[in-house]
Amino acid sequence: MQAADAREQMIEQQVRAWDVLDARVLEVLRRVPRELFVPEPQRYRAYADVEVPLARGQHMLRPSVAGRLLQAVLPRQAERVLEVGAGSGFITACLRSMAGKVRSLEIFPDLAETAYRNLATLGMRDVEVVEADALQGDSGTQYDVVAVTASLPLYDARFEQMLTIGGRLFVVIGEPPVMEARLVQRTAESAFATQSLFETVIDPLVNAAQPPRFTF
Repeated sequence: MQAADAREQMIEQQVRAWDVLDARVLEVLRRVPRELFVPEPQRYRAYADVEVPLARGQHMLRPSVAGRLLQAVLPRQAERVLEVGAGSGFITACLRSMAGKVRSLEIFPDLAETAYRNLATLGMRDVEVVEADALQGDSGTQYDVVAVTASLPLYDARFEQMLTIGGRLFVVIGEPPVMEARLVQRTAESAFATQSLFETVIDPLVNAAQPPRFTF
């Protein structure tokens, strides 16, 4: 099957089936060649609705989850986006296709290098891919969109503080077997609205706070 046909099948059978119906999001998923961001030995999985293994024990999000993330935050062309966890750069590329400026933080140097190389192949050299731990802060800069592509066992309010008023945060909270994807919007300087989106399970964010464990 040709890549374009496989991409369209992914959209129709996997992404739409998970209630991703926004026309801008579907068009971005058509334009960004997901196979480019999949490691060579895993290319056959590029358009399956599965997590694709990456280096350092990380995974690409399933296409359906990627679609729900993009639909939740819906970046606009004039907006500034922070992504936490570049991975191989696929969601980074989708965000850049929708937004004005994208800064992506990746804790693993080899993944940051891979993401930047993949983005450059698409001509997206203006995306800022930074080797950094997002939990160590981001210079006090505020963003219209913050997309956290790994899960937090406990909610961390530092990410919502990075939002402009009107800004949107996508984050997944909890531990296996069930995690909750949430959309948090900053409605005023000290006010936030939270919406539960769906249940999923994704990789945890490196160095994220852990809940207390029971000991005997």
